[in-house]
Amino acid sequence: MKPKIPFYYHIILFLGLFITFYLWDIGVNNRKMEFIFSTIYFMFNASFVASIFIVYLLNFYTFCDWFLNKKRFLFYVISIPVSLLIFAAVRYFLQEVVVFELTGIHNYAEKSRKMEYYISDNFFFGLPAIILSALSYLFWQFQSSQHQNQELLLENKKAHFQMLKSQVSPHFLFNTLNSFYSQLILKDDEMASDILVLSDLLRYVITETDKDEVLLSKEIQFIQNYIHLQKKRFEDQLYLDFVIEGNYGSESILSSVLIHFIENVFKHGKLNKADKKAVITINIKDDFLEITTFNFTVEGENYSSTGIGFENLTKRLEYIYKDKFTLEKTAENNTFKTYLKISLKK
Repeated sequence: MKPKIPFYYHIILFLGLFITFYLWDIGVNNRKMEFIFSTIYFMFNASFVASIFIVYLLNFYTFCDWFLNKKRFLFYVISIPVSLLIFAAVRYFLQEVVVFELTGIHNYAEKSRKMEYYISDNFFFGLPAIILSALSYLFWQFQSSQHQNQELLLENKKAHFQMLKSQVSPHFLFNTLNSFYSQLILKDDEMASDILVLSDLLRYVITETDKDEVLLSKEIQFIQNYIHLQKKRFEDQLYLDFVIEGNYGSESILSSVLIHFIENVFKHGKLNKADKKAVITINIKDDFLEITTFNFTVEGENYSSTGIGFENLTKRLEYIYKDKFTLEKTAENNTFKTYLKISLKK
């Protein structure tokens, strides 16, 4: 998870660092007042802190983002000498080139400016920048994770509350449907079967969708019931290929994930044209699942995004699967494609 950090945070941090370093240098080295307020003293201190700031930002936005964010700690450790070499190069340029051109004074003596000594000496001075950026990144990553967890908990509570409001005596509803089923079973087998499918579908919505995880078998059964009823609605004018490949048993999955893609196809897709068939494929392997959808879109609809539902789905996937999932969507030439790959829990 990438932490969202206001840039002014870095500026405030290093203004404080510059003042602290300035005061520390004065106190430790007993500088004379006329030297403390001299331009040369200020320029060398400012260039030193600027070198730290540049490497701090470089490490924060590149190496930390590439490696710490993905928990590749060994790669991050390997990147530290690279950051320190960059620090030595930046400091040399600012102090021994820029400041020297302005003042005619070197910060390092001639012998000390030799490459091997200068680099080894600045490994020590550059290390605080690396440590500070890593600690800052981890701190903000923790803060972002906590904030996202709180948002998800709040969203789940809101969703649960809305679901409770919509559950107007579910037992009464199921009893009524069962009554219809009993009356129709002897008169119209097909209608009775559809009532039973509707009852199972509603029972799943009420009892399962508020859970964090559900059995994959139940989620697929819900999708099959949903498509069965949609076929009734389209009166045999539904042009859709629905394919399930692979075997499944006791695997679990984040609830309502697959349903999101199925609903989008029926909500936005053009499904009543034989030459513009929609396709939904669920592919189940040993430890992961893939779902792919393709449909032609209704002309005039904007498919640049799938709205709030897609954003909420992305947040839920990030929260549960971290970076161990693939989610893609493509809209072009009046067609819309989606793809999701997630790991399965046994």
